[in-house]
Amino acid sequence: SETRRKHPLSDTAGTLRESIQLERKLLAPLSDIAGLRIDTRNTNVHQLRRLLKERFAVKGRSNLSLQFQSFGFKRGVPTDTDFVFDVRCLPNPHWQPQLRPLTGRDKPVIEFLESSDSVHRMKQEIASFLESWISAFEQEGRSYLTIAIGCTGGQHRSVYIAEFLGKHFDNGDRSVTVRHREQP
Repeated sequence: SETRRKHPLSDTAGTLRESIQLERKLLAPLSDIAGLRIDTRNTNVHQLRRLLKERFAVKGRSNLSLQFQSFGFKRGVPTDTDFVFDVRCLPNPHWQPQLRPLTGRDKPVIEFLESSDSVHRMKQEIASFLESWISAFEQEGRSYLTIAIGCTGGQHRSVYIAEFLGKHFDNGDRSVTVRHREQP
């Protein structure tokens, strides 16, 4: 009753009751060797999720995955994000001819950006904001957060900030990925 999907065996077995009985019969060999059985008759989906997390979560490791994604505003804001930070106010390496073909992962661009106090301030304030609020999302049971960092073209500033945040939050407690939407 908790789902709108039909039972996977309903085409074979017929009614829901018959499907469940067939499922029990097919899974009996696994059930006989199971180390844990969970009676879900009086459990809603939220209680079951919490029970499974408590039972199977790796101790000392968060279940929350973080993804930091750089992007260019000129191609639109990503729709699948939880937070969007705009770093277009930072000094733009694009206007330095020798830096234009590079990305925020290249040493000359990194040196250019790190020479600016505003870049340091932006990095620290975004990191501080996320440090303050990520735990609230973990406590709410979220499995993942996507944090998007945007600049004009998605090549220099946003890439640099996303890389910084990925390294900052990759302390072994949770899964962290960094993705650059505009980079091949």
